[in-house]
Amino acid sequence: MTSPAGSARTQWDCARSSPSEVWGRDVRILVVEDNSRMGEVLKRGLGEDGYAVDLATSRGEAEDLLSRNDYDSVLLDLILQQREDGLDLLKALRDDSVWLPVLVLTARDSVEDRVRGLDLGADDYLVKPFAFPELTARLRALVRRSPEPRPAELQVGDLRLDPASRRVRRGLIPISLTTKEFSLLEYLMRHAGQVLARARILEHVWDLAYDRDFNVLEVYVRYLREKIDRPFGRRSIETVRGVGYRLVDDGARANPL
Repeated sequence: MTSPAGSARTQWDCARSSPSEVWGRDVRILVVEDNSRMGEVLKRGLGEDGYAVDLATSRGEAEDLLSRNDYDSVLLDLILQQREDGLDLLKALRDDSVWLPVLVLTARDSVEDRVRGLDLGADDYLVKPFAFPELTARLRALVRRSPEPRPAELQVGDLRLDPASRRVRRGLIPISLTTKEFSLLEYLMRHAGQVLARARILEHVWDLAYDRDFNVLEVYVRYLREKIDRPFGRRSIETVRGVGYRLVDDGARANPL
């Protein structure tokens, strides 16, 4: 078994090694920064650490580079040329199902800015000024991630749920849910197509006071069906007898009002 000291030493060695040595290939980063001085500092510093770095100063340049090259991560400033907002680029990437890790790097330090950036699909958020070792540590963590879909809005068929605005709609029709109904639907949608045991759902949606109280779960599943399924002629919440529930795309049997 590896000792704690050995583990720490391995992590330190990885931190000191170049990205190509750690991952066995070149690691390419796109820096989107309109301040030429800051952009060059980032490009030079990351280059010295072994990253292959491209620099864009506007949304247009960034989109052009992204269309022509494969990147492992993006460092994105929020204030770009001609008063462009970096969050617009971030939203466009996620809307186009581009899931490469994005680290927002900006002087905007308000809670509202951070929350908005994360809700739009940013993977991390670092406020300027920053320590360069912290930036590279966060970058290593992002590059280790696989670019799996992490949509800001959940969708199963024509059923959509926005965790940030807490809105739900079936097609173009909004659906009003209580707080607990919303939490239950969000959990089911995040695991769409999977059979979820009743105990697992209770553990994640309710607190320990409801442990094994399956009656409560059954009541709320019925509430959800009355709102997201029955008015639209759907059966998207399936009961898996003896186990729990599964949310599926029931569009094939759709008969919307």
